[in-house]
Amino acid sequence: MPRKLVFLFALCLLFIGILGSMALGANPGSNDNSGPIIIDRTDYPVLYPSTPNLQGEAVWMLQARLQELGYDVVPNGQYNASTWKAVSMYQVAHGFEDNATVTQPIWESLLLAEQSEPCATEEVKTDNKRIMIVIDVAKLNLTVLENDKAIVTYPVAVGKASTPTPLGEWKIIHKSVNWGNGFGTRWMGLNVPWGIYGIHGTNKPGSIGSYASHGCIRMFNRDVEKLYPLIPWGTTVRIVKNGRIVPENFTPPPSMKKGSSGQKVVYVQSRLKELGVIFDAADGRYGPMTEFAVKYYQAWHGLPITGEMDEATYRSMGLIK
Repeated sequence: MPRKLVFLFALCLLFIGILGSMALGANPGSNDNSGPIIIDRTDYPVLYPSTPNLQGEAVWMLQARLQELGYDVVPNGQYNASTWKAVSMYQVAHGFEDNATVTQPIWESLLLAEQSEPCATEEVKTDNKRIMIVIDVAKLNLTVLENDKAIVTYPVAVGKASTPTPLGEWKIIHKSVNWGNGFGTRWMGLNVPWGIYGIHGTNKPGSIGSYASHGCIRMFNRDVEKLYPLIPWGTTVRIVKNGRIVPENFTPPPSMKKGSSGQKVVYVQSRLKELGVIFDAADGRYGPMTEFAVKYYQAWHGLPITGEMDEATYRSMGLIK
């Protein structure tokens, strides 16, 4: 009889334990050892309050920019209460919905808006020299050109195959110092329309000379500190692969016309320029100038003048066979 009681008691404990485990697993706020969500992407990732807090380089970038704008935020890479409260304050101040959630319009407002005044934290040289940056992702280097003459070259790290650095012709639209963590001591943001990309320092110097980033261009801190004061707002940054922007293999989208954007728009724009149709920058934005350039090319080659990319136009331009 005592043995039966012991057996029944143990069975009850086991049953209670199973029920407890099931209940714990059903509670989204419990510690199920799944850990926090890490967000390091640069494609305007959505950030939102959660338990546990979202973490990653994207959060650190947001915090650094909010702190730079005067909000009481300490960058630590965690989307904690003080951070989402600062986001709410920013949303209210700039006419956005107050929901503490960072979406693409918030990112663009924070990081990609054109700026007319140089950063007050460090003097920027603005003499009459014509400065341009060329980054070659195949050669893993960054070259500064002054009046079309190369004056200095630095080694860099660029995006991995899964998160490539965007090819194209961009502009420096944001400069900042001491964002820290994965962004090192200097940051220079680019006007890429589909994400947050920039030239910056790093806390991982061993990655320089490799394909290691989420799309940004990493430099040694000592190098980016030398580069930073040479580069005015609006400086062109041309990112190429073995000197070219057009890829060896190109799969065209089903539709490309005014209003389109993305890396494949860059390829079309760059190919037009290679073929002698010079217009604006190859910046991934299919705007009026790109539409006009396509119309000009179509008229020049006896194609229907639509201003839209179609199979015949792709084929004529040598983008497809």
